Amino acid sequence: MLNEIQKDAQDRMEKSLDAFQNHIGKIRTGRASPSLLDNIMVEYYGSATPLRQLANVVAEDSRTLAITVFDKSLTPAVEKSILASDLGLNPASTGTVIRVPLPPLTEERRRDLTKIVRSEAEQGRVSIRNVRRDANEQIKVLLKDKSISEDDERKAQDIIQKLTDSMIKKLDAVLADKEKELMEF
Repeated sequence: MLNEIQKDAQDRMEKSLDAFQNHIGKIRTGRASPSLLDNIMVEYYGSATPLRQLANVVAEDSRTLAITVFDKSLTPAVEKSILASDLGLNPASTGTVIRVPLPPLTEERRRDLTKIVRSEAEQGRVSIRNVRRDANEQIKVLLKDKSISEDDERKAQDIIQKLTDSMIKKLDAVLADKEKELMEF
């Protein structure tokens, strides 16, 4: 029973860490990254479809994304969707390929993005701590029901705490990498 609680806690903590990595992966750095356009939805036959399903997005160089649309008639719709997004990008179509140049980030914008990344990290830490709290409550219920001894409870809580510490350490490492990436010129 304790192993199931620990395994569940570990899975949920890893999902929290993955969610954090996905969130900050979408935050723009000075470098062109295809994941920057992951949230863009294009109107395709009356329904909003993710850009990734309609086009191939690659980083042409460190400052330019190249989008090759599978259906050429969608090129204007893709351009319109990118312009309408809150990313502040201006796509330029050259027939079959849409190029999206990324303007350099200002120092002030880099600081703002760093603040956003730090707040995302704090939300990730809170999420991991909530998983720890839930696991510890489940362990206390087992102790109350006399399914486990107090020694087992203490050992299980120590294991959960070590797991929490390691996950937060991983989250902080990802945060440090992203901050370093943001502040590079």
